[in-house]
Amino acid sequence: MMKKIEAIIRTSKFEEVKSELKKIGIDFFSYWEAAGIGNEHLREHHTYRGTIYDTQYISRIFIAIVLKDANVQKTVDCIEKAAYTGEIGDGMIFTYNIEESVRISNGARGDASTAGPGDEKL
Repeated sequence: MMKKIEAIIRTSKFEEVKSELKKIGIDFFSYWEAAGIGNEHLREHHTYRGTIYDTQYISRIFIAIVLKDANVQKTVDCIEKAAYTGEIGDGMIFTYNIEESVRISNGARGDASTAGPGDEKL
């Protein structure tokens, strides 16, 4: 069985999270910039050098990783530790079951289509 981990983290913590994931063997994942509204209760506008910025939206990085069940807990723990600041707005981590995966290059399916820590890369 496989899982998908999605994490929404502070942009400022991305390099640390990426580095720590690499240390546990997670060297392939998808990520993109995201924006959202959270519980930080920020002012709606902020003025800097005469320019008004909308601070209602919070810049974050969204990370998606698909891996084998055996690697889920250490990956979640790794992200949680590396993304932690102790402040409201550190982010969220979600895990989902993956019903099927297919590696397009060779047709490998299921667990054989994903590589994880200690696995031979396909």
